[in-house]
Amino acid sequence: MSLSPTDVERIAHLARLQLSEAELASYSVQLQAIVTFVDQLQAVDTAGIEPMVHAIELSNVLAADEVREGLSRDLALSNSPDHDDECFRVPAVLG
Repeated sequence: MSLSPTDVERIAHLARLQLSEAELASYSVQLQAIVTFVDQLQAVDTAGIEPMVHAIELSNVLAADEVREGLSRDLALSNSPDHDDECFRVPAVLG
């Protein structure tokens, strides 16, 4: 498949781009190279190749979940600028 400057101009119009004559000529060459590459990819026999999500095998890199002791109430409240014995105190937002 080949792209003419008219095709590139139509694509630019659909993308709401205003291209100068120099840009039109430059993009015509670049888009033709892309289309040629896609044609090469389509020529490759992929029969029997299973579709994949990633090109390489990935494994879970997260640490395993493990139960452990959380912060005590006193330790959590110690970082707060204003608190009482049970919770953080914040300025009233409503009313």
